[in-house]
Amino acid sequence: MDNIIDASNLSHKISVSERKNIIITGIKKIVSFDKEEFLLDSSMGSILIKGQNLEMIKLDTHEGNVSIKGQINGFSYIDDKNKNKENSFISKLFK
Repeated sequence: MDNIIDASNLSHKISVSERKNIIITGIKKIVSFDKEEFLLDSSMGSILIKGQNLEMIKLDTHEGNVSIKGQINGFSYIDDKNKNKENSFISKLFK
């Protein structure tokens, strides 16, 4: 059973310190993670964090907070709606 946090009352904030630590609030679910990538569902959409030697150092499931340490190379929001539109357009084109 997945532990999904109610995002309706979660504020969302990202704080990066010296590319070594990242603290994210408003996290509903950790989808997947390894030493090079974290995929998180937040109250503002999915977030992909990339880096090296990434490690979760704190997880607060009640508040929806996550702290990650390692070398942070970047993060981006993933817009699933646009991704699905692109896939459907391409799949229609090659039918």
